[in-house]
Amino acid sequence: MKPLTILAAAAAITLGAFSTASQAELKVGAQAPEFSLPAWLAGKPFTFDLDAALKKGPVVVYFFPAPHTSGCNVEAHLFSESIDQFKALNATVIGVTAGNLDQISDFSKETDHCSGKFAVAADKGAAIAKEYDSILTMKHDWSNRTSYLIDQSGKVAAAYSALSPKDHVSEMLAALKALPHEKAAH
Repeated sequence: MKPLTILAAAAAITLGAFSTASQAELKVGAQAPEFSLPAWLAGKPFTFDLDAALKKGPVVVYFFPAPHTSGCNVEAHLFSESIDQFKALNATVIGVTAGNLDQISDFSKETDHCSGKFAVAADKGAAIAKEYDSILTMKHDWSNRTSYLIDQSGKVAAAYSALSPKDHVSEMLAALKALPHEKAAH
């Protein structure tokens, strides 16, 4: 192999080690596993139930490794900045994490993170993340950065997985806008 070919092959292998949009584990059309988890909205505890949320409209379930970590802070802030666009499409957004569970309440209300605009849920032991095949390879008890759009029938309408937080919001909004109108209505 020529040196440039070896470098290109190494780059391809390295890039392949990171999650990408095509590697989201649950496939479009798969039934999304139902769950009910302790959650916080603006620091107030409640129980988030996926089935109950789906009765109101589609749900964006985004898994993230841990509150108060750099990428997760950015991702939560991006979702909070765009929450009105999700609400205009009758969608609920829920962040789900297995990391730093003692920090979720504060994370849910802090203005530079969730800003009290959407809920975050505690997935102790990453049990739900495992059902959604969204486990961080480097730390098996934390969830990976994967976002799912679940339509009102409970099926995965879109999935996006990437360690970079920058495109999760735009990917989920685009998928939500592509849903047939009757699925996005109350």
